[in-house]
Amino acid sequence: MTVAIPEKDVSLIVDKLDQVRLEILRLRAALIPEEEPTPDERKTMEEARREIREEATTALVELLGELL
Repeated sequence: MTVAIPEKDVSLIVDKLDQVRLEILRLRAALIPEEEPTPDERKTMEEARREIREEATTALVELLGELL
């Protein structure tokens, strides 16, 4: 059995689903408290921002060495 849905109706459904998704994200943001970063985390984030501004790069090998 095949059901045909007009393109206009599909577009309306997709728009409604987008609205529902956005509302879920808003609710999640309101319900989940945001944690304050620790001083060490703040320092790390500022260093990362500085590196981004300076367009600093790191070789993949170095990153893997830190992670492994």
